[in-house]
Amino acid sequence: MADELPEYDIDDASPRLLWAEDGSPRSGRFGDVYFSKDDGLAETRAVFLDGCGLPDAWAGRADFTVAELGFGTGLNIVALLDLWRRSRPENGRLHVFSIEGFPLTRDEAARALSAWPELAEIAEALLAVWPEGTPGFHRLDLPQWQTTIDLAVGDAEWALGQWSGPADAWFLDGFSPALNPGMWSPEIMALIAARSAPGARIATFTVAGAVRRGLTEQGFLVEKKPGHGRKRERLEAHLPSPPPQRVSRPHVAVVGAGIAGASVARALIAGGARVTVVEAEHSGAGGSGFPAALVTPRLDAGDALIAGFHAQALERAGDLYRALPDAVIAEGVLQLEQAARDAARFDKIAAQDLWPAAAMTRLDAAACAAHLNVPIATGGLMMRGAMALRPSAVLEPWLAGAERMTARVATLTSQDGHWRLLDAGQGLILEADIVVLTAGWGAAALAPELPLSPVAGQADWVEGPNTVPVAWGGYAVPTESGLLYGATHDRGQAAPTADDQASARNLATLAAALPALVATVEAASSSRRRVAVRATTPDRLPVSGALPAPGLYALTGMGSRGFCVAPLLAEDLAAQILDRPSPLPLATRKRLSPGRFA
Repeated sequence: MADELPEYDIDDASPRLLWAEDGSPRSGRFGDVYFSKDDGLAETRAVFLDGCGLPDAWAGRADFTVAELGFGTGLNIVALLDLWRRSRPENGRLHVFSIEGFPLTRDEAARALSAWPELAEIAEALLAVWPEGTPGFHRLDLPQWQTTIDLAVGDAEWALGQWSGPADAWFLDGFSPALNPGMWSPEIMALIAARSAPGARIATFTVAGAVRRGLTEQGFLVEKKPGHGRKRERLEAHLPSPPPQRVSRPHVAVVGAGIAGASVARALIAGGARVTVVEAEHSGAGGSGFPAALVTPRLDAGDALIAGFHAQALERAGDLYRALPDAVIAEGVLQLEQAARDAARFDKIAAQDLWPAAAMTRLDAAACAAHLNVPIATGGLMMRGAMALRPSAVLEPWLAGAERMTARVATLTSQDGHWRLLDAGQGLILEADIVVLTAGWGAAALAPELPLSPVAGQADWVEGPNTVPVAWGGYAVPTESGLLYGATHDRGQAAPTADDQASARNLATLAAALPALVATVEAASSSRRRVAVRATTPDRLPVSGALPAPGLYALTGMGSRGFCVAPLLAEDLAAQILDRPSPLPLATRKRLSPGRFA
């Protein structure tokens, strides 16, 4: 199976929707209906919800996962959420994974779902987080019902191969096997079995012989059941093994309280873990402690997997940051051309189908000057999903649910299945089931097997002058009350101090790109500066995943992209630790894992 998303023409990904006289939608691409004209909601409840034994199957479960082939209008998920909100176990969490090769727009889905006004509240909540139809994985949050939805846009075989699973229930609702055989192939059936939890149940409207045989060959017990409406029969299937047992709530120690530590704490707490954050000084004491930060992706015109990862990471980070009061200072970051080759490179990036419409827009020099309101001689790339962020407005809310300890961890030892965190005098700080290292360059001493390198960076900021967010070899970012600019990039410096020389270099970097700003910066009544150390890796990609010692994990090596990539990578780490579905494709997890350096 291919690791990367297969060739996917976003311009030809339309379902070619048609509307019948009764208002029901039909796919012109496949010549099939999305739901029954008689009563699509009643059919969904009878075929999929009853067919998977819901709500009884999730009774007493802390977590339950439903996977679906054929997201379509979202009707099945709306019906599922309606049942879940009425009958979910106390503190229960619902995970949904769904696949759609030809996604509907938000407006098309709204028109289809309007047929059931009794479900309007749930439909509106789903439509509010309806993703763009770009290829890849998209995570949607519905915290009011303790639900996350991972929607994979693309080929079903690719999506199932990249999903971590496992599912407790399956809705097989692709278009009919006769019209869409690829959704019902033996390869798909094998992947369904591989991504099923013990005792998993399957429901589908079709009783086609190939589907019955395919499920039987994968170990499912298959039964025909009375159909709904004019359909005489439907299928139910299940694995004969008992469902999974409740797993105890782990205690996880997170070492570091910057954006990596806060992201991991948030994701683990959302998953039900007990979290203790251990920080040597205070939250944001390292690279996450500046008054403003840029949330920008790595722009890659050649490596499709890494480009896709950063597109997904930016989308997820933006969704989470916008949900926090006062976190976002400004949206949209202008990336200026630095070298002659950048013009062609930016053209390629703007044309990538990974980005929503108008998310990456090429600007000529005149348009850049108008956007910045200062003279400029180069063109650029407007990254509309990127943003300037107030770090403190992110760190504290995400750390709020964790226990907090101030201590400097010098040694980690494992004993009887538990980890002991020790200080420099070998005094015990904490015992935990699992440890996650998120201390940036500070992780190097605790995990020497990781090829981390320190890079010192000083930024300066002033009160008064301001600008829209802009980046080149340096950057200028609005703060709450002024402008932050920089930053130096000094490899190999692990213990730097802020100094006048670095401030002069930052001012020279600003003058080279935006000379009109320099006079206002120099005339500012007050200025401040700060230096921090970032951790980088040989391939300039983050390190995220399990280390060789059981129960030890790391999220570090993010360089200057921490605020973009940490939220998504933290959710994948939490999924690994808690054995839950991940929003990250498995190929991306493998590419960024510590094991790549072995």
